[in-house]
Amino acid sequence: MNPLRVFIADDEAPARERLRELLTDIAAELPTEVAGEAQNGLETVERLPASGAHVLLLDIQMPGMGGLEVARHLAGLPTAPAVVFVTAHDRHAVEAFELNALDYLMKPVRTERLAAALRKAAAAGPPPKEQLAHAARQPREYLSVVERNRIVLVPVREIVFLRAELKYVTLRTRSAEHLIEEPLVGLEAEFAEQFVRVHRNCLVARAAGSDEEPHWNVVLDGVAERLPVSRRQWAVVRVLVKDA
Repeated sequence: MNPLRVFIADDEAPARERLRELLTDIAAELPTEVAGEAQNGLETVERLPASGAHVLLLDIQMPGMGGLEVARHLAGLPTAPAVVFVTAHDRHAVEAFELNALDYLMKPVRTERLAAALRKAAAAGPPPKEQLAHAARQPREYLSVVERNRIVLVPVREIVFLRAELKYVTLRTRSAEHLIEEPLVGLEAEFAEQFVRVHRNCLVARAAGSDEEPHWNVVLDGVAERLPVSRRQWAVVRVLVKDA
């Protein structure tokens, strides 16, 4: 039996050490090997793709990026890991996990529960993106693009517009352009405070609107491209420009 490759992500060194000890304790019944470790969310997103991990033990509260957002970015990988969230008495997180059928462990983690959770996660595979999105309580700070098994993070604050084109959405910053596979309607709901719809296929950042022209176009700071505005969205854009 090939050992189960486990990646450990927790901002507390004693917590990571505890999980390593527990993995050693269950080796006779469930062989494992540590594929890698990380001490924050951004480090996890950077290191895990090349680790070959089958299962990620993921602390829900870490500096820089929380566990749920980390899992949402990793879900875009071609070989995404199964995820077991680890939390310390966070009632709201536990309710979200149970409601969306996500695996979790409570700290302090016990040997029997760890073995059971790893078996279940390995059999079930990576959590569906929809379940992770429903469990999230706040908007992501980044959108992500997978390039050659590497995750590129784009800060939401740097995005000037999102435009639907066939099955993809074009994500545009002032310096780059990426394609993501997320529905525009979902992005609009998640980032309602940061973006406004100017056309049925386009959202623009509220902070980027700078001017308007005849023929229902909007000009964005730092971007040469003009975006068409549908007539029924003109009142919304007028307010956006007035407040800019």
